[in-house]
This record gives sequence, structure tokens and C-alpha cells, in this order.
Amino acid sequence: MHKITNIKILKQYRVELTFADGTCGIVNLSDLVGHGVFSRWDDYDEFLKVKIGDAGELVWGDKIDLCPDFLYLEVTGKNPEDIFSNLKRELVHA
Repeated sequence: MHKITNIKILKQYRVELTFADGTCGIVNLSDLVGHGVFSRWDDYDEFLKVKIGDAGELVWGDKIDLCPDFLYLEVTGKNPEDIFSNLKRELVHA
């Protein structure tokens, strides 16, 4: 799992993320606004309440959390096979 270690909130529902492995980049979350649980973000002040959870995920209270692996893929432009095949090799050789 790729843990988020730092977050900086940018304008227009974008966040700059830094991961434990040093990878950093910007993710645009504006496409989520107004859909399902993300309708809470219609009030931009709710979006600003983001925190890093215990597992390195992004959380907004106890209602919304975003998987750090998903966000890592967004930042790096990689496919799931790219990061999870490496994890599988690490587990096999452990």
C-alpha cells in the first residue's frame, strides 16, 4: 500500500499529495463533487476538512475516504498491474 504522508489543498478540488516513497503530484477530485457521498463537497468548506487517515488514506470525517493506492495511480499515471505486480514479486521473494 502507498501511504500518503503530506497533503496540500489547492484550488478547485485539487490536492497535492506526497507519498511515503517520495512520489508527489497533483490529483484533481472535482469530477467526484456532487455524486453520492461526495455531494457533501458541494459546500467547499467540507472539502477543506480533509485529513490523512491512519492507513495513509485521505479522509473527511467518518463518511468519506479515498484509497491511497487509487490516488497513487492517479499521480503516477500507472495501471494497477504496474504497482501490484511489483508487490506480488516482493511477497514471493520475502
